[in-house]
Parts: sequence; structure tokens; C-alpha cells
Amino acid sequence: MKKLNVFVFKKWIVNFCIVALVILCGFAVYLGVTLNSSKETSSKSLGEIRCGDTSSNKISLMINVCWGEEYLADMLDILDEKGVKVTFFVGGVWAADNEELVIDMVERGHELGNHAYSHKDHDKLTKESSKKEISTTHNLVKSICGKEMTLFAPPSGAFNANTVAAANELGYKTILWTRDTIDWRDQDENKITSRAVENAKGGDLILMHPTECTLKALGNIIDSLKGAGFSLVSVSENLSTLNS
Repeated sequence: MKKLNVFVFKKWIVNFCIVALVILCGFAVYLGVTLNSSKETSSKSLGEIRCGDTSSNKISLMINVCWGEEYLADMLDILDEKGVKVTFFVGGVWAADNEELVIDMVERGHELGNHAYSHKDHDKLTKESSKKEISTTHNLVKSICGKEMTLFAPPSGAFNANTVAAANELGYKTILWTRDTIDWRDQDENKITSRAVENAKGGDLILMHPTECTLKALGNIIDSLKGAGFSLVSVSENLSTLNS
């Protein structure tokens, strides 16, 4: 009888531990979801834009340019050949050294965006420092080609509330991305193409850079997205119907 009672007690302990483990796991999952939701809500509340019109068939290629000028002429030719307009976010230091390319982008009908003067992490800058980085580039690009830019892409995607506030005060929208090709790191045209086109959705903002492998992938990316029924437009056009 004593042995039976010990057996029952051990069985009860095992069952109790299993139930407790299930409860703890459930709580951990719930806590993780809650924290993630809070993080996303906090991020969105800063006022940055990560996506265009999801109810449309519009997708935008956004090309951040602080280097890679040796590939841009060929990229521009491919964009002309495919009849596609993109948004180039140009860094101020780069633009000062490549005025002819900046003018060429505009003359071919592409949109220019602001990528700050130097490639600093804006989440580490004061609001006034961010404003100086943005306004210096704005004035420089305007002096080169006469264009007034209204879209700001923070270098490395690093930003905080001060960054967004600085951009807003200068008449800018802060732009992030929906899809990142990570072409600056992975020099593989197949990976770049896959990241750009796989499960593509209306409103996507696809981040790219002028790398050799991006140049090789560009035509296939455009053909794949067009073949799937998407219209490739500038970032501004992608955003134009969001508040209409």
C-alpha cells in the first residue's frame, strides 16, 4: 500500500511539472508577442514610412547611393531600356563628387531622395545635427540640378524620434524599406533577385545599392516584377494615394 501511495505521488508530481511547463511556455510566448507588438507599435509611432500603397500593384526600387558610381551608368541604361523610374537616395558627399551623375539621374526622369550628407547613424545624432546633415544635402543637390527633395532615407536605417522630427521640420518624410536585398553584403545576384521578388506585394519599397551584382540582377528583378503584374514607380508615386 505504501509503495502504491509513493507511485501515485510521483505520478502526481510528474503531471504537475508537465502542466507547469506548458503554462510557463505559453506565458513566454505571450510575453514575446506582447513585447514584439509593443516594439512595432513604438517604431511605427515615430512617423517613419516603411511601405507604400498596399492596396495597389505599385512597387518601388529605392537605390541608396554613397558609392558605386562605376555601376550607375549601366544601371541607368537598363532602367531606360525597361522603361522604369526609380528613386535614388543620394549622399551629399557623394553628390558633390559626382555632379554629372546626379544631373543624369534627373534628366532620365528618376526621383532624387536625400541620404544625408555623410553616412552617420542618425540615432546617435542630436536633432540639430540631423537637420544639418539633411539640409546641407538638400541645398547641395538643389544647386546641382535644381530639384527640391522631400524624401529622406536615414543611412543604415538608423533613426529615432529626433531624426523623424528633424526631417519633418525640413519638409521631409522619413523613408525606410519593406524589402532589403542586402546587396552591400552578399555579392550574389541570385540572392539579390530572390530577396527583391519572392512573395512581392503591392506597396513594397525594395532597398538596393549600386553594386556589381545588383547591376547583374537588375534586369531580372524588373522583368520578374513586371511579369507578376506589378507597376514599378518612384517612391513618391507609391505613397501618393496613401492619404487620398
